Amino acid sequence: MPTTAMPAGFQEAPEGLLAKPTNNTTKRIFVAGTRMNEGKTTTCLGLFAALQTLYPRVGFIKPVGQRFVEVEGHQIDEDSVLLDTIYHVKVPIESMSPVTIDGKFTRRYLTDPAGMLPALVDRICRAFDRVSWEKDFTIIEGTGHAGVGSVFDLSNAKVAHLLDAKVILVSSGGIGRPVDEIAMNKALFDREGVEVIGAIVNKVEADKLGFIADYAGRGLARLGVPLLGVLPIQKTLTSPNLAQIVEEIGGRWLNGRASGANERIDEVVIGAMTAKGVVDVLKPGVLLVTPGDRDDLLFATISTAGLSGGKVVSGIVLTGNTLPHPRLIELLSRTPIPVVAVADEAYAVASNINSMTIKTQPQDADKIPIIKRMVLDHVDLRKLLASF
Repeated sequence: MPTTAMPAGFQEAPEGLLAKPTNNTTKRIFVAGTRMNEGKTTTCLGLFAALQTLYPRVGFIKPVGQRFVEVEGHQIDEDSVLLDTIYHVKVPIESMSPVTIDGKFTRRYLTDPAGMLPALVDRICRAFDRVSWEKDFTIIEGTGHAGVGSVFDLSNAKVAHLLDAKVILVSSGGIGRPVDEIAMNKALFDREGVEVIGAIVNKVEADKLGFIADYAGRGLARLGVPLLGVLPIQKTLTSPNLAQIVEEIGGRWLNGRASGANERIDEVVIGAMTAKGVVDVLKPGVLLVTPGDRDDLLFATISTAGLSGGKVVSGIVLTGNTLPHPRLIELLSRTPIPVVAVADEAYAVASNINSMTIKTQPQDADKIPIIKRMVLDHVDLRKLLASF
């Protein structure tokens, strides 16, 4: 990903350490979760598209990032890379991710907090000025809950205050837990003088949307927090692709990597049944996890694929560092079925897969339209924008 230069006309702030951004005109929203993996990034992706329906110029920044990749010598948060890949924001990517936290960052900071903090604040302020230049709205993505980053004086609550941003809190599921956690997080933002303008409850069963909207809305109203929307669980968003699974379990590709890496896995089936029984569970979206010496199951799968002429399973994981008969490996290579070998036993592999945290990636072309549509359909933009 090549870096982008600032457009002609942008004036960098004068030399010296900034304590606040110089931009005080661009509207800004800080999106924070009540805990990790509540759907902040999904909300930001969808909100960016939703705001673009009303405002032609939308910016993005994740001031403090913890999961990063190298981009032309810069450590860039993965979520900034994701959003820029989708929306082509046209600002320097390093400005969308000014501070990243590596494994030794906290120790370095605690050794010299007074020396490091002013420079970090200056870096965030200047980055915000760049990403917000000539923008109508800027979305600011936080890192976890309101208190994350307190150890180095850049908690979400402090960063939201630094950038004069209003906050949306994202929580998930149910009634009691979201309301309780939103109350706790709101208290931290309140302490920093930051206004929480609304909340979004994510990952709700489709048949409970109205019920949750009613009662969670009542609970939040008692806190003075408007409920802006309730987002349904989307199976595609919570399903990993095969490449993510292979990385998670430390697998080795034997067949179908080029065509199978992006296969979406909806269900993991352990091959503990008979050869006759396996035919009943084979379907697209299924990952069959089986010991490598179950030649009977593998032959049944190969035969079913040959007879159907179509996709019968989205992948096979051979466990226990055991490979089938060489002839079966050759037959598998003639099918489009992705096959992976791994050292762990079947139940350990299945447990590992089922506990994965699924993050949207730039290559997830099937997820992006769903995310855009979900926020447009389920978040009340008029209520959100009434706070500005």
